[in-house]
Amino acid sequence: MNRVQHTLFAILGRLNRPLADALFALLLCAILIAAGWLTARHDRYWDWSSQHVNSLGPESLAILEQLADPLHVTVFTEPTTPLARGIAQLLERYRQVLGDLRVEWVDPQQFPERTRDAGVTLVGQVLLDYRGRRERLEQLSERTLSAAIARLANPRASWVGVIEGHGERAIQGVSGYDLGRLGQELNERGILTRPLDLTLAEGIPPETRILILSMPRIALFPGVVEQLIGFIEDGGNLLWLLDPGPLNGLEPLSTHLGLTPLPGTVVDAAAAGLGVATPAVAVIAQYPEHPLTVGLDIPALLPGSLAFETSATPGWTLETYLTTGERSWNETGRLDGLIERDEVIGERAGPLPVVLAFSRPVPAASREQRLLIVGDGDFASNAQIGAYGNLALALALLAWLSEPGDLTALPAHPDRPTALVLSERQRLWIGLGSLVIMPGALMLIGLGIRWLRWSAK
Repeated sequence: MNRVQHTLFAILGRLNRPLADALFALLLCAILIAAGWLTARHDRYWDWSSQHVNSLGPESLAILEQLADPLHVTVFTEPTTPLARGIAQLLERYRQVLGDLRVEWVDPQQFPERTRDAGVTLVGQVLLDYRGRRERLEQLSERTLSAAIARLANPRASWVGVIEGHGERAIQGVSGYDLGRLGQELNERGILTRPLDLTLAEGIPPETRILILSMPRIALFPGVVEQLIGFIEDGGNLLWLLDPGPLNGLEPLSTHLGLTPLPGTVVDAAAAGLGVATPAVAVIAQYPEHPLTVGLDIPALLPGSLAFETSATPGWTLETYLTTGERSWNETGRLDGLIERDEVIGERAGPLPVVLAFSRPVPAASREQRLLIVGDGDFASNAQIGAYGNLALALALLAWLSEPGDLTALPAHPDRPTALVLSERQRLWIGLGSLVIMPGALMLIGLGIRWLRWSAK
């Protein structure tokens, strides 16, 4: 009996390791099958990247919340190409939020008639359909896709008129002086911009909610300033971008609004700390608590700006104003060489108001009329709008003048990939490390382990 037990234990001892390995393999297979079953029925995503590159930003999420019906996306490309894989990766981020998102792939070579009927001319174009409305996209990114969805979800477009015809900044212009980039930003957000030459047009169109006025470089033609004053008296909202120099016929408008510009040009010592070579740049670094400034936290630069008195004409309320810092003043002399403030001739120390926000009630329309007076138009120009917080300030000004919800917040422009530039010394150390130091260290470790085992015998 003892011999039988001894033999049985010996057999079990020899089978112990194979049984444990088999049990481990069975449990591992069961876990994999259960994990596959769960992932097939429940979608869960975790984005652990530092920049959240695999998730939608808060601006896109807010836009998607406006959708009440399914969104249909048609991609005109063969679905197995590298371009299609990149598009699918972007659309997957939207599918995580929109469970009813429908994506259809159409090969233009197999379906040329459908491609032509959709107005598609490039491989990789995307067609969005929502409630019978369509948007075509040629360049695809989270920003462009979310902007198109926002335009589909909110088809009620606002009109912004931009006064032109006397050398003002053109809303569709491409020179550094013009406002083309600002116009593009507004169009992406569903705001329609329209150049208005009041010498040719029959008045300001009634659907114009906001008027942008920059400084004319030639004298206004007769009747133009009267139309501008009439627009204000009718309850229109105005963004006036002034600059130092003659008003060229806008004097009646300035008098009508009771503006009192300070003489000279704002000089701000804080500009040097931001890498600006010239001191004639007003820096708005501190923003007051007000609905106008919600979300503004980056300094804005206003080159060659005017400053104003904080007075309001009767009937208007000065809501708030944006100022420069304490190390600024209105320089009335030359802007080259050594510049010092001379209080005897009226140069006033900062903070100096450079943006004035006025409002007054409009009883007939049960709303509030708003005006914004800015001492500089360069900050919104093509040459300067990308500097620091200039774009954010320009959009905040227009958002305050617009109806709530008209100006949609969009994701930031994608960052351009930066090239990795290595010095000669860095390249040398990387080469030595990968080809000599690391292989040599591994060889020494192996030889050391071998010697320790040999010496232990």
